Amino acid sequence: MRLCFLVEEHYRHDGMPNEVIRQLGSWGHRVDVVRPGGSLLRMTEAVRAGAHDAWVLKTVSGGPGLTLLEAAASAGMTTVNDARSIRRVRDKALAAAIGRSRGLPMPATYAAARPELLAEIPASEYPLVVKPADGSSGRAVHLVASPDRLAAMAPELAREGLLIAQPYVANSGIDVKVYCVGGELYATERCSPLHPELGVRERRVPLSAEVAAIAGQVGAVYGLDLYGVDVLLGPDGPVVVDVNDFPSFRQVPDAVARVARAVLGLARGGGRAPAPATLPAAGPTEQFGALGGPPPADRPHTAQAPQAPGPAPVPAPASVPAPVHVPAAAGESA
Repeated sequence: MRLCFLVEEHYRHDGMPNEVIRQLGSWGHRVDVVRPGGSLLRMTEAVRAGAHDAWVLKTVSGGPGLTLLEAAASAGMTTVNDARSIRRVRDKALAAAIGRSRGLPMPATYAAARPELLAEIPASEYPLVVKPADGSSGRAVHLVASPDRLAAMAPELAREGLLIAQPYVANSGIDVKVYCVGGELYATERCSPLHPELGVRERRVPLSAEVAAIAGQVGAVYGLDLYGVDVLLGPDGPVVVDVNDFPSFRQVPDAVARVARAVLGLARGGGRAPAPATLPAAGPTEQFGALGGPPPADRPHTAQAPQAPGPAPVPAPASVPAPVHVPAAAGESA
């Protein structure tokens, strides 16, 4: 197969997706790499027709990669994830509106184009978590204790564009991160960006049935196939606080091969998830954290995610000028 990966400069040297690209090359697939943040893009030429079986996006939120992916999708090309699904979760205000309306356990969410507008939020909603609507990797996430503190932060927040604010969910300071790849779910725990002082390194934990059901529902609601979900274990149960397309998949066993196989499956299926393969359950971990003690011997640490609906297949376009091909010596093509 021939694939095009859109990789932002921020991920130029990251294992994900570079190791996936190398894995696909070692299996005999051709991978072209386009770096949308460091290239002059001839938008009217780049996606005229389809020289690739699929386009794959691994870029920062707010970068130009999603625009190029959407252009490819509009020309009838297969994208991973579906370009419309990525847009739904990259805009956190939109993601919250969609998720709450579809029954996901998400906090009430306010959005404001200017930080001073957040002053209208009732004092009873504090403390608030305030962050950019297009944020990623924990950037500019603030725990705001009071209206006075919010007013003092206005100059700093004014640089972030559209903001969202959510009432803080009381929790242990540990986030549960659930990764979905190839129809399987894997849970890890790590420090919340609001509580870095805890110093907990990300590690695998058992996946409860309740959290697995929520994570699977996330894929169905947004139409994602490769994704991550950040969950807080609050006093009233699990709460979804973030959704990421194409995350790091840290701590997922054989993550590179699993992601590479998932990309190929989606490319072959026209962007729709194939029937999930049966994968071996993960072995026990040495410690169990926020989700409780070790699971019973008959309960695996992985769970099968419900299959997300995908777009209808489209005819493959005829021909298009291919993006710049990165030499095989760099390990990014084959």
